[in-house]
Amino acid sequence: MDFGICLQSMIPVRCDSSHRSEMVTQILFGELYRVTGKEDHWIKVQLAYDNYEGWIDQRQSTPLEEEEFIRLFNIDTPVSLDLVQLLSNETLHSITPILLGSSLPGITNQKFSIANHTFSFEGLIAESGTLENAPILQDRQRIKQSIIDDTLLYLNAPYLWGGRTPFGIDCSGLVQMVYKLKKIKLLRDAAQQATHGEPLNFISESEPGDLAFFDDEEGNIIHVGLMLDRSRIIHVYGKVRIDLIDHEGIYNEDEKRYSHKLRLLKRII
Repeated sequence: MDFGICLQSMIPVRCDSSHRSEMVTQILFGELYRVTGKEDHWIKVQLAYDNYEGWIDQRQSTPLEEEEFIRLFNIDTPVSLDLVQLLSNETLHSITPILLGSSLPGITNQKFSIANHTFSFEGLIAESGTLENAPILQDRQRIKQSIIDDTLLYLNAPYLWGGRTPFGIDCSGLVQMVYKLKKIKLLRDAAQQATHGEPLNFISESEPGDLAFFDDEEGNIIHVGLMLDRSRIIHVYGKVRIDLIDHEGIYNEDEKRYSHKLRLLKRII
C-alpha cells in the first residue's frame, strides 16, 4: 500500500476519478492518507483522519514512505488556529498559505519536518487540552465554551458541499473541524457523527458544543449543528449562521419557518 500527505492548502476529494465529479470532502495541509487504488492520473485515497474515501488528482499528491507515514500518524499534531497563515518551507525556500484547522505534525519551537522538508510556522496554534484532561467542572465548562468560540471563527463562511474550510464548508465539515481543534476525532458525515457521544433526552439538558441532528421525511439524518445555548444553534444553511432551536427543530427567522426537523441530541464530551 502507498501513502501520502497533503502539502498544499487543500486538496479536493471527489466521488469519482474526474474533475467534474462532485467533491465529497477536502484534505487540509498536513493530513495523511493511504492510497487504495489508481486510475490514469487519479488515485483513490482513504483519509487517515476519518477513513473517508474518494479520488484525488495524482498531480496534487505528495507520496510518503511507510515509515514516515507511521511516524507522522503517531506524533502529536497541533492544528493552526489562524483563518489563513503563511507556512515557510525552508528546504525549498517557498511559502504556502494554510487554513484554519490545518495539521502541523510534531511542531516544536515553530518548526517541524515532513520527509526531507523542514517547515517553519509563526501563527497561532490551537491549545492541545481537551475535556479528557480537565477534571474540574469549571475547567470543563470553560473548554466546552471554547468550542463555541472556535465555531464562531467560521461564522458567515459560505456553504460548500464537501467543504472543510472558512472559504466553504458544509454542516458536518463544520462540526468535524471544530472538534478537530480540540483534538477530538469525529467521522465526516452527519449520519456518521450521530454514532458518536451520549444521547440527551431534552434540549433543556444541552450545553454549548453539544450536537443536534436533523432528519428528512424518510428518517435519514441529513443535517447537524452545534448548540450555542438551549435556544440557539450554530449550523450551516447557505452559510454558517446562528438560528433559534426548540423541540421541533431549527426556526429560521428570515424565512419565518422551521428549516430542519430535530431528530436527536448528542453530547460528545
